[in-house]
Amino acid sequence: MTDDQQHLQTLTDIKRIMERSSRFISLSGLSGVSAGLCALVGAWLARVWLVAYYERWDSTGVYNDADYADLKVKLITTALVVMVAAVSGGLFFTWRRAKKNNLPIWDVTSRKVLINVCIPLAAGGAFAAGILYNHMETLVAPTCLVFYGLALVNASKYTLPELRYLGILEILLGIANLFLLRKGLYFWAVGFGVLHIVYGIVMWWKYERKGSFQ
Repeated sequence: MTDDQQHLQTLTDIKRIMERSSRFISLSGLSGVSAGLCALVGAWLARVWLVAYYERWDSTGVYNDADYADLKVKLITTALVVMVAAVSGGLFFTWRRAKKNNLPIWDVTSRKVLINVCIPLAAGGAFAAGILYNHMETLVAPTCLVFYGLALVNASKYTLPELRYLGILEILLGIANLFLLRKGLYFWAVGFGVLHIVYGIVMWWKYERKGSFQ
């Protein structure tokens, strides 16, 4: 190895060390894939219940408060279960990747990521709760997409830069949903399902296929 090659290798090593200390790079692409699959299953269940609800309404021709309340409980429960499953899968795959590369999963950088994700998500959750309280359910899906996108953009400063692009796409999808409010479930499936799967596959291919952090 020549001197120039040695200097280049040294600079590359320094860059990697600095990146590991300033960015949380243990996020696994498989976390995105698992979250996307959970979201698609949840969207499918939600669609089954919505179709059944409207079929009952059409057959009776009468609006039923109790039936509608039951539907809301099912949809909210499904969303919570999907969220727990997606977060659990994300933590597992991230922990596995961190362990494989001998990196800490909980340090100053990961705490910064968590804080920067939680602030927009908490605001979005409170906003969505207010929307539900005021019976404006069609605004829930775009609200979730926009605030989730903001959370990803906010956290991207401390982790892989590609997360920023995913966040921007989620925001744009949420804004588009505002103009097609009755299609919220489909936007939800694309945003939380398809985009996560595509993102996860790209991240796995770029960073994990050969164990690269570049």
